[in-house]
Amino acid sequence: MKLIAAVDKNWAIGNKDSLLVSIPADQKRFREITTGHTVVLGRKTLAGFPNGLPLKNRTNIILSANPEFEVRGDNALIVRSEQELFDKLKELDSDDVYIIGGGIVYKMLEPYCDTAYITYLDYSYQADTYFPNLEAMDNWEMIEESEEQTYFSLEFYYRTYKNKAPKQLP
Repeated sequence: MKLIAAVDKNWAIGNKDSLLVSIPADQKRFREITTGHTVVLGRKTLAGFPNGLPLKNRTNIILSANPEFEVRGDNALIVRSEQELFDKLKELDSDDVYIIGGGIVYKMLEPYCDTAYITYLDYSYQADTYFPNLEAMDNWEMIEESEEQTYFSLEFYYRTYKNKAPKQLP
């Protein structure tokens, strides 16, 4: 499985249920990487999508313990517990699965992922949601970094990290 996220200098990913910033080039890269694959996300992340609809051209697995929660769209599957999610993920080719947020889902699944595609924003935002700090973990190492990118005055980099010892799903 793979993680994909945009993080600031403090590994923040969101504030008040919204992304820190929307960068068109990064959104295009996200689409190119995840289209045709399975994405795993939480209910709040889904709520932040246009019209709260699952992403097109992807199988969306949405984690929500709320029994009343329903999703519009035919490319979505709701799982109601961590174990139900693990059971579903075991049925899939792990190379086909991308974890796309939010903070709780990233934290839960990070140990089981082998690759992380990180857009590193060279800025510190006001934030309340964070991604696991891969730089502080011994098992993760950055293996690739792009040239500096810019969006107006914001500098950012595309980084790829590898997990040297991903765990097996329980």
